[in-house]
Amino acid sequence: MAKTKQVFFCQECGYESAKWMGQCPGCKAWNTFVEEKVVTGAKKSRDKTYTSAPASILSITTNEEIRITTGMKELDRVLGGGIVKGSLVLLGGDPGIGKSTILLQVCRNLTEAGHKVLYVSGEESPQQIKMRAERLGSFREEMYLHCETDLEAIEAAVVSVEPEVMVVDSIQTMTLDDVTSAAGSVSQVREVTNRLMQIAKTKNIAIFIVGHVTKEGSVAGPRTLEHMVDTVLYFEGERSSIYRILRGVKNRFGSTNEIGVFEMKNTGLTEVANPSQVMLEGRPIQASGSVVVCSMEGTRPLLIEIQALVAQTNFQMPRRTSVGIDYNRVNLLMAVLEKRAGIHLGTCDAYVNLTGGIRLSEPAIDLGIVMALVSSYRNRAVDEHTIIFGEVGLTGEVRGVNMAEQRVREAAKLGFLTCILPASNASNIKDVKGIKLMGVSNVKEAIDLV
Repeated sequence: MAKTKQVFFCQECGYESAKWMGQCPGCKAWNTFVEEKVVTGAKKSRDKTYTSAPASILSITTNEEIRITTGMKELDRVLGGGIVKGSLVLLGGDPGIGKSTILLQVCRNLTEAGHKVLYVSGEESPQQIKMRAERLGSFREEMYLHCETDLEAIEAAVVSVEPEVMVVDSIQTMTLDDVTSAAGSVSQVREVTNRLMQIAKTKNIAIFIVGHVTKEGSVAGPRTLEHMVDTVLYFEGERSSIYRILRGVKNRFGSTNEIGVFEMKNTGLTEVANPSQVMLEGRPIQASGSVVVCSMEGTRPLLIEIQALVAQTNFQMPRRTSVGIDYNRVNLLMAVLEKRAGIHLGTCDAYVNLTGGIRLSEPAIDLGIVMALVSSYRNRAVDEHTIIFGEVGLTGEVRGVNMAEQRVREAAKLGFLTCILPASNASNIKDVKGIKLMGVSNVKEAIDLV
């Protein structure tokens, strides 16, 4: 006889326990256990016929890789060149940031190219989806809607429609009758994703699944969800901002460092072909604490403005705030300025902001952060036609960065006349016209130049 019992699952790693625990023994995360009902004791049928057998890798033939273009170059860039047939793609992001919108736009572009698409929604009615779709443009008859949460019914729809691409919005609303827990639970999300993966691989259908996120910004459900899929994409950006950043954090068919930049409009998301130019619009002229840096996002150089404000504090403990940049990294660079450059910031509040609502973690922006802090502290503006990049070490040295020539060429293309960069990179860059290279080996040299 089948029995029902209560067990606890870790939402991060899927660890199972008979009782609630404050810390997960598997992933060491705190307060991640949730209670669920599971059915035990049910006998499984063993009369199975296996049709697959091990094969030598030399006997396996592969066809030339053919990707389906989405009609959006920025999305194709993040996916590694387009949609791979039989792939499972997870798209996560905050509520209202544009996940469903961009997928509807992709469906529209695919149907115009003659591809058959099935859009499955567990959150909206067909009429509500049609209202949003009409705002984005006209659709063709190759676009099929199916509002259902039962995965077995969805499988039957896949058999009848035979789509090339399928969208599931969202994974937290889908259920399997074999799992007794509620929709969105750890067990349901894991089993539904596993079944969708089997559908994608066996029927050679590319499937996009939308995932809700927690208040910490990660996809809701077990961490194994991200391990099961082929590609994980995250939408970043503030809902109050018109710009959205699509970042790939996992991709079995391409680079994981690429980003796509979009602008939210009434007619949906539009691509930003030159994000550097957009990010620098409205930049203040001759303002202290404003510095332009260059960061590499995959193969694309991205120019962005760093702003710093240093002011005398009125408290015993000065405040330190950073937006878009790692807080601990800013504190480390301020300590380097104290020790190696003799700039005393212990009695000053410091605020560092990365404009445009984007987040950067590349060490190449270290020198730009340092120069912005010094510029604000001394109330002296850095020339608006100067770009700065380089990694700063704890001894105050400026280390070389990768792809320096691509960064310099992008800066010259946008009209910058001077580039302060590591001396090791400056000696290797040749034949870049229209921009003056100034190599520095430590922080004090960079400060003296400016």
